[in-house]
Amino acid sequence: NEYFLDITADVCPLTFVKTKLLLEKMPPGAVVTVRLKGAQPLDNVPRSVKAHGHEVLSLGPEDTLAVSNPRLPHILIVRRR
Repeated sequence: NEYFLDITADVCPLTFVKTKLLLEKMPPGAVVTVRLKGAQPLDNVPRSVKAHGHEVLSLGPEDTLAVSNPRLPHILIVRRR
């Protein structure tokens, strides 16, 4: 089952709250793709996900040809524990 969450329009702490709520609904081992942008979410969401025991599989710019810029959307991939 594939999960997707777009939090590009949200600000902290709502970005992690929405991510956490979705992770809690997912079965263990499921993977979610989170679309996010902004310096705070890019720092806080992956760190908070790890602190809650989940696995960050990858984090990078949505446009793989673009230089990593916090103002542009990034893709965070997380496996629920």
